Amino acid sequence: MSQFWSQLVHTLTPYIPGEQPKVDNLIKLNTNENPYPPSPKALQAIRDETGESLKLYPDPNAEILKMTIADYYRVETNQVFVGNGSDEVLAHAFQALLKQNKPLLFPDITYSFYPVYCGLYDIEYQTIPLTEAFEIDIKDYPVECGAIIFPNPNAPTGRLLPLNAIETLLQNHPNSLVLVDEAYIDFGGETAISLVNHYPNLLVTQTLSKSRSLAGIRVGLAIGQAPLIEALERVKNSFNSYPLDRLAIYGAKAAFEDQDYFVDTCQKIIATREQLITTLQQLGFKVIPSAANFIFTTHPDFSAEKLALALREKSIIVRYFNKPRIDQYLRITIGTDAENKVLCDVLAKIVSTA
Repeated sequence: MSQFWSQLVHTLTPYIPGEQPKVDNLIKLNTNENPYPPSPKALQAIRDETGESLKLYPDPNAEILKMTIADYYRVETNQVFVGNGSDEVLAHAFQALLKQNKPLLFPDITYSFYPVYCGLYDIEYQTIPLTEAFEIDIKDYPVECGAIIFPNPNAPTGRLLPLNAIETLLQNHPNSLVLVDEAYIDFGGETAISLVNHYPNLLVTQTLSKSRSLAGIRVGLAIGQAPLIEALERVKNSFNSYPLDRLAIYGAKAAFEDQDYFVDTCQKIIATREQLITTLQQLGFKVIPSAANFIFTTHPDFSAEKLALALREKSIIVRYFNKPRIDQYLRITIGTDAENKVLCDVLAKIVSTA
């Protein structure tokens, strides 16, 4: 360890992102990327901005994108925040809103960046166990807390918390911020954005990396009442005034405007997910109900780790978590129909020959 490290660096356990291997003919089902390309209109908008204007700084407030998002979700522009991927948006929320005098609450099985942010920003937290069926039970969340955060659908389980349960949670915790992290909401859930104007303690975050196929340009957003957004803006402008470049702003804007392409892509992924679930169940796998672009699955007769290694030998990468409660599960991203067929064919051979 370097003698020049600050004390904070010595204490950090960084987040480990999903593997991005450089392998020919790889079927990559480990990081929940969209198997379909971005909207052609989004790609054209990005091309249109690759001119001399790149010598200039982009709009630090990305107003044209904020207006597009506000119109899309029927909120005011001052209720929209945008950042460099939802991870940056979440980071600002942890610093601006989730660091309170009481512990932050989140599920014990959830997005593994949450405890990393708590370590970075010195936030006290408490994990609330999911049920045996990997569900969030809002009755388990004590009223006395600093704030609450959870993904919906949850990751890596894929389970959805219904909108009425979220509203009850907001009503039960009027003095605590509730952040709903909706990275996967477009694959089978109903966004909580419809509740924002009724609850000043609600912040909703989303990303364009999943349902809009733009993981490569890093665009995330948050929607909440204006005072929450102002807090995020104050942190953002104390950190980086230009988080979104010109290509990201206009590409994201066009992606929101191409509704037909967005709906078609999501429907394809949902249909493929349901077919994958059916096939895996026929092979003896147990699959947790999913409203995301991935499934969480286990086989009673096979080690999840060994299944992941066997798939890797066939150039198929899935996500294995060596963690308590979920170390016998695999998280499998929904690929194309062709990719899923190869996956299922390989799994069928594994379970039939063991």
